[in-house]
Amino acid sequence: MQLTHEHEQIRDTLRRYIAEQINPYVDEWEDAGIFPAHQVFKGLGELGLLGLTKPVEYGGMGLDYSYSMVMAETLGLIRCGGVPMAIGVHTDMCTPALARFGSDALRREFLAPAIAGDMVGCIGVSEPGAGSDVSAIRSRARKDGDDYLISGQKMWITNSLQADWMCMLVNTGDGPSGAGNNPHKNKSLVMVPMREGRNGRLTQGIEVARKIRKIGMDSSDTGLIHFDEVRVPQHNRIGEEGQGFIYQMQQFQEERLWAAANALTALDECIRETVEWARERRMFGSTLLDQQWVQFKLVELQTEVEALRALTWAAGERYITGDDVLQWASMAKLKAGRLMRQVADTCLQFWGGMGYTWENRAGRLYRDGRLASIGGGADEVMMGIIAKTMGMARRPGQAA
Repeated sequence: MQLTHEHEQIRDTLRRYIAEQINPYVDEWEDAGIFPAHQVFKGLGELGLLGLTKPVEYGGMGLDYSYSMVMAETLGLIRCGGVPMAIGVHTDMCTPALARFGSDALRREFLAPAIAGDMVGCIGVSEPGAGSDVSAIRSRARKDGDDYLISGQKMWITNSLQADWMCMLVNTGDGPSGAGNNPHKNKSLVMVPMREGRNGRLTQGIEVARKIRKIGMDSSDTGLIHFDEVRVPQHNRIGEEGQGFIYQMQQFQEERLWAAANALTALDECIRETVEWARERRMFGSTLLDQQWVQFKLVELQTEVEALRALTWAAGERYITGDDVLQWASMAKLKAGRLMRQVADTCLQFWGGMGYTWENRAGRLYRDGRLASIGGGADEVMMGIIAKTMGMARRPGQAA
């Protein structure tokens, strides 16, 4: 795909913002276990970066998905994984269905302030008993007059302590697996206000039960959230009732493309910094980079990154033209997750003891990048999807 001057303008604008407003504070935020999402998002919103692909009438720029991919790539310059992940959740994981299928009223209430950076969003799909198997979620919205009363739990929620609203997948029909019930057709996406007024107290019935301590992504607040008879108007439902599973599967395509694109620059930077280190690190009368086997290993890693780049952008180009990219996005996500582990592990070894320190780029990628093979669809889920698209695996109920 040929990038334009406009693509490069967006890249340069974001690069400057990262250098001036994010990277100087990353270590502080990592140590605190949270970053100021409203502050960071407001700055991004003022630059027009939170609605690149969103409709102009709600404050977006109405551009195609290649601009989101450029943004995802550039976010890889941030010296940790938690902050770009939180931004990606806001721009490419909890807003696509709202922008595409939400009513005008919903988009004005939730999408417009999200694009402006005045509200922080989150996505609620996973639960304590349902991760890879999305159809097994148990959170339920029962009708009460013109409202839903929502009860259940949502797990692994990015931006959990700071979110103003959640795009929440819930059961709005019988199930999730009742007799004669299709668990894919009883679910809806509902916009749930998390706070009473912007930055106010949590909505009645909502409790952030705990902030989850993770082995990486330290600056991203991740939580378990309880919902107890939370009253939400039925008109907060996105699109048609019972279509939420389909809408969410479509959102996953953008999430997986975003994850693959975001990995590219993080991988580039890890390799680049390792090359610089190896060039200066002297041992036994020469530098580490003088060792040909070290050169060859780094060459192999960079070659794999370029292969991932080609795959990711090929998938993105097909997505922009309206093609079904289920297979391509799944392949890119799978390769990105595996390459994050491979590059981080190899580069950390070249750094030696320095790579095992908290602030080292390779060490941080080793911790943060591991999530790339779990979140947004585990490697095994990606391989299962790819196998189905290749005609090798039967879907449930499909005849032999």
